[in-house]
Amino acid sequence: MALSRAAARGGLWRLSPAALSPPRGRMEPQLLLGLSRWGRRSQVCSQLRRSQVRSLSSRAASRALVAAVAAAARRVSTRYEQYLERSFPRFYLLYSTFKAGIQALFLEVKEIRKIKSKMSQQRLSTQQLPYREMERLRQFRRDVLKTIPIGIIAIPPFANFLVIVLMYFFPRQLLIRYFWTPKQQLEFLDAYDCIRRDSYPDVVRGLALAARSLPEPQPRELLQQLCAQVQGGAQPHLAQLLALRSLFSGSVLALNRLRVDHVRALSQVLFLTPYLPAFLLRHRLRSHVLEIQHLDRALLHLGLGQLSEEELRAACYLRGLNSTHLGQAKCRAWLEQWLRLSCELQVSEASLLAHSMVLLSLNYSRPPE
Repeated sequence: MALSRAAARGGLWRLSPAALSPPRGRMEPQLLLGLSRWGRRSQVCSQLRRSQVRSLSSRAASRALVAAVAAAARRVSTRYEQYLERSFPRFYLLYSTFKAGIQALFLEVKEIRKIKSKMSQQRLSTQQLPYREMERLRQFRRDVLKTIPIGIIAIPPFANFLVIVLMYFFPRQLLIRYFWTPKQQLEFLDAYDCIRRDSYPDVVRGLALAARSLPEPQPRELLQQLCAQVQGGAQPHLAQLLALRSLFSGSVLALNRLRVDHVRALSQVLFLTPYLPAFLLRHRLRSHVLEIQHLDRALLHLGLGQLSEEELRAACYLRGLNSTHLGQAKCRAWLEQWLRLSCELQVSEASLLAHSMVLLSLNYSRPPE
């Protein structure tokens, strides 16, 4: 019994390594398959790492190249501008003005796009916008209309040279305000105001002529007295204009009943072309006067104290007063008087507002000759 037990134990001891270890033929293919899969994964990962490193290095190299080219271009541009400023100062002034105008126009287009997007998202009309946004849209629309003729001229092939020549010799007529030099801005505003002021006497004479056909004697005498006062060089009072407001809504002094030559003179006051059919002249005149009235109400809501000096002068100039040679206090006093009148009038009294552009500014601190 003891020997059999010892022999059994010895047999078990001899058989235990073989019995405990898996079969050799089954283990080797699984190990090889696992090793091959791990090898392929490691190769893929290493390839991905190398490709990422290469892409990052290529991006960094391209960015560095772009930065170097931009820096070189800025240096060349700076040296070129310095050369122009030393050798050709007049041409440099035009060049710098054109460059600054392009930048300002690009920024203005971005702002207009923001305003349009805001109007679309919030479903706002132009009259619901704040004053500055409303004024920016109005001025941009006029600038676009002014560039249409030069764009039509530039359509034919090789017409760009003609456009450049025309823009050089006729900058006031063809260029918008972004491409005017500071000296040109004063000169061109004075030139436009001279054209506008040439029509002021015609407006006053047309108003006095229309007053004769009024049926009631007392309003007729008051209006004739007002016209004589303005023609004599005096400045009318706001109360005088408000006392006559009913005459400009339903009588012969309404915009749709004025004589054609009278409407043409008023159109020139608002820088509108007078060479259009009568019905179109009346429509454009009325729409522009009402646009100014909407601006006035938005400006009253904003407050005159919020305007910069440039904005103050531009607001006076739009409403008939040449503010380029006036002090800031006089511009503010005139604009306050205008706003009191404009915000008091109704839409049907737009004719009085159009005539007030002449009556209030004709004798108000005339610029020096």
